[in-house]
Amino acid sequence: MTKRQIAYLACTAALVASGVGAAAPSSDCRSVHRVKPGESIQKAVNTAKPGDVIVLSPGTYHESVTITVSGVTLRGASARSTVIVPGAASAGSACAKAGNGICVTGTKSKPVERVTVRSLTLRGFTKNGLWATGTDRLRIEGVTSEKNGQWGIGQERSVRGVVRYDTLKGNGDAGLFLGNTVYAEEGALDTDGTVVSHNRMLGNRIGVTVRRLRNLAVAHNEAAGNCAAMMLVGDENKPRPGALTVRNNYVHDNSKYCPATARLPYIQGSGIVLTGVEDSLLANNSVVNNVGKAPMSGGIVLAKNFKGALNQRNEIRDNLVMGNTTDLVTQDKGKGNKYRDNRCAVSVPAGRC
Repeated sequence: MTKRQIAYLACTAALVASGVGAAAPSSDCRSVHRVKPGESIQKAVNTAKPGDVIVLSPGTYHESVTITVSGVTLRGASARSTVIVPGAASAGSACAKAGNGICVTGTKSKPVERVTVRSLTLRGFTKNGLWATGTDRLRIEGVTSEKNGQWGIGQERSVRGVVRYDTLKGNGDAGLFLGNTVYAEEGALDTDGTVVSHNRMLGNRIGVTVRRLRNLAVAHNEAAGNCAAMMLVGDENKPRPGALTVRNNYVHDNSKYCPATARLPYIQGSGIVLTGVEDSLLANNSVVNNVGKAPMSGGIVLAKNFKGALNQRNEIRDNLVMGNTTDLVTQDKGKGNKYRDNRCAVSVPAGRC
């Protein structure tokens, strides 16, 4: 038997075994699909198998892309040079008709696993730049998502994801949205360690929204020029949102005004807001110069929840919180919240600086 035949048999075995919990296929199995401007990204994705890489040449692509195969990598030349913008909504895909740029789509019972989207820009979609549902270990790296109607990057029903080194700019709602599910009432989802790190959220309505989730880290990000930088949101459903870690973020100058919506009053000058969240850690963040007159204005705000859920047993320590409308704000009557070793000037109630 030749070496090529042995490699082929090993590759075939790896592909057959690549279900839940199996190792990813080896690099010997991977094919590279190269796409140039004017050619179809979706056509390359449709022919890709687990482990394959779709490489986009520099240029502008006018389409929406749906990924439903595990183990696929979609990679541009760089966020500056590879740009995806809307094509014709009538092109046929549900992703395009919904107004999204890239859709990574699995189900709750059969998630799409180990997909990577890297080094490209998504711009000007009427809904979301990238939308993911039902994913496991999705990686979004080096992506710029800007001037989209709703979210720059949004995902639901997803676990063990990594969102890092991305730029979310000028989006209509959150630059980055992570939630349990958008359209149903459910308890908080355990993300099994999703990480949001080293991103820049600039000039969005909200920099990052984490809604009804557990076991997630938001670290080493910069949020500036938004109406609110970070919102960690829960409600009365069980299990409750919490076990979140928010640390080493630079949250500054989020003083943009955004009018009220059906879900929220107007927002302005909010740094890090917790509402209905428990057992979480906020540590070593720099939260400075967030100024406004809205109900949730302030540096670090434990806000009153519209569903009556309380902020409980959260630890706020070792943060620099200065130059905000009010540096530390507690609006609800949740028990067990601890403030320790924060550098700040003004708190409500008084005495926490």
